[in-house]
Amino acid sequence: MHFLRPLVRQRRTLFSRQYANLRADPGKYVTVLKEQYPTDQMTNITPTIISKLPLRLHTQPSHPLSTLRALIESHFPTYAHLSSLSPLVTPYQNFDLLSFPQDHPGRSVTDSYYVNKDLMLRTHTSAHEVDVFSKGTEKWLLTADVYRRDEIDGSHYPVFHQTEGARIFSADASGMKEVEEDNARLLNHLKRSNIIIEDVPHISAANPCQPAHDPKHTELIAMNLKLSLNSLMLHLFGGRVGATEEGPLRVRWIEATFPWTTPSYEVEVFFRGKWLEILGCGVIKQATLDNSNVQNKLGWAFGLGLERIAMVLFSIPDIRLFWSLDSRFLSQFNQGEITTFQSYSKYPACVKDVSFWLPENTSLHENDFCDLVRDVAGDIVEDVKMIDDFIHPKTNKRSLCYRINYRSMDRSLVNDETNEIHSQVGSRLRDRFGVEIR
Repeated sequence: MHFLRPLVRQRRTLFSRQYANLRADPGKYVTVLKEQYPTDQMTNITPTIISKLPLRLHTQPSHPLSTLRALIESHFPTYAHLSSLSPLVTPYQNFDLLSFPQDHPGRSVTDSYYVNKDLMLRTHTSAHEVDVFSKGTEKWLLTADVYRRDEIDGSHYPVFHQTEGARIFSADASGMKEVEEDNARLLNHLKRSNIIIEDVPHISAANPCQPAHDPKHTELIAMNLKLSLNSLMLHLFGGRVGATEEGPLRVRWIEATFPWTTPSYEVEVFFRGKWLEILGCGVIKQATLDNSNVQNKLGWAFGLGLERIAMVLFSIPDIRLFWSLDSRFLSQFNQGEITTFQSYSKYPACVKDVSFWLPENTSLHENDFCDLVRDVAGDIVEDVKMIDDFIHPKTNKRSLCYRINYRSMDRSLVNDETNEIHSQVGSRLRDRFGVEIR
């Protein structure tokens, strides 16, 4: 369950809502993971995204994401460890089974990648939650690549990786006794550790117990969730900040709201001088368990983004580096070891602007523009920013200007090469959206 990066984020509203010229033509097909699928008016998956699907960085030996996955799994040795599920899911799996409302903006083609109206790329690992619970698995970790349309900068990428964990207990006396015993074990461990925890009430008016649940049971489950994750934070960060008596690990809990859990929380860790949002979690909604045909049980789930934590632990400054094939990057890491990334160079940037008039009644979403740039330039684009939005006072035509920062992570760019790539961006804009380059 990915609670950290909401399926919808606040975006600039200067773009309108028409995206028809991004869609594939009906009757055509797109090949995804060696299978052909019919396209329709929902199709917006791009060649660049399709090329990422087989890579599965979290399974590549010695890769920082693989090391972090293994580190998390080592903390939950008795859980099932899952990491090979297909990224192709139905919108029903991705949204409906998890109680997302029909008008949730995360369903939009501006936020998610669709193969067609019936098939999409998962936007979070929770898309598999009902399937896993339905098979009778009661405690598990699931690590996978997930896909969301996003802006371009040093900390955002349309493909990232999540680990989701979940555990359920019987909602009877024996199940609650199991929870109480586990809580006592975890409390004893944390009392002997150098950690300061800023907590919030397990249940509150703003963060209520579900009507179908006994509040006493919810209190026990929420406590088990918090203790389990406080222990995980100590496992991931304690040794990296010393966690001494003079400088203990500091963790704080914040009330949150998610469609698929209640009560819900976010967790932050104080690391290298600032609070870092690490994960989101909560008590699983009864509707999810009902959809899984799980009877008389309740439990918790959490989700965290691997890139966010790996960038901190390994001191990796740019999210694009995770996709680098340069030996100067890959050779710095060994499976199971947290090592500090050593920058091998900071190549000069080449900044270029593209300014254009939008045709009348034509619209362009920021994520459409970013996907176009990615398809043309790949990972040599460091960031994209809209720097001007102008409406002509006489013609009422809209002009937009974007600044594209081209910078390779592995080599210096030749100006002629960058000019050619930038020219292709302009050509693609004209072909796809009918704009007039200024």
